Amino acid sequence: MYVGRIVAIGRNLAGQGAALYRVSSRSFPNRQAVLLDQAIAIVPKPGYENDIKKNPYIAYNCLRLAGNYAIVSNGSQTDPVSEKIAAGMPPRDALAYVMLSMDYEHDSLNTPRITGVITPDGSRGFLAIVRQDALLVREFSLLPGQAFYVCTYERNEPGPEQREDSFEASDAAAACTFIMQKGVFADFDKPVSAACAVADSRGIFQTATA
Repeated sequence: MYVGRIVAIGRNLAGQGAALYRVSSRSFPNRQAVLLDQAIAIVPKPGYENDIKKNPYIAYNCLRLAGNYAIVSNGSQTDPVSEKIAAGMPPRDALAYVMLSMDYEHDSLNTPRITGVITPDGSRGFLAIVRQDALLVREFSLLPGQAFYVCTYERNEPGPEQREDSFEASDAAAACTFIMQKGVFADFDKPVSAACAVADSRGIFQTATA
């Protein structure tokens, strides 16, 4: 099944929060996740820089840390959501405000924007999507081993049925492997790249790419 981009929030078996993002793409597969100073960005691979001229939405910061939260998304909303949270706005309000303001991506497919926010202990997280027909923001309480997700297509409504009950990622690199090829995510086609953050035993998020 092709579901496009995937955002997930999880709590591993040790009770640590995880934010996961996966690029799955049919049109622009030549992309990579790159570690920056304060973020992770999705950018074209060397030799494919001109793809941005075809679609300006394919390059963006997909992961940031702010206000004791990890934030992941499929577009340029990552930065304003992070900035609102860093300024003290509650995550639900930051998601609703930014997603409504920016709307879905006005490309040829009217691609939805999807965003996730998670706490270091993983007990509380949020998923949001703005589609052409809806704006949905949902808060989740997570148990160890659980992850919830939302996708740009098909599985595009955050809720309890979009859940993985065997989430086991001890660190950010393992989380990238998980969202690329394990659990429910193994059923989703055309994986390209991933960016993840997982809190360590001190409650500090560590990041990785795949």
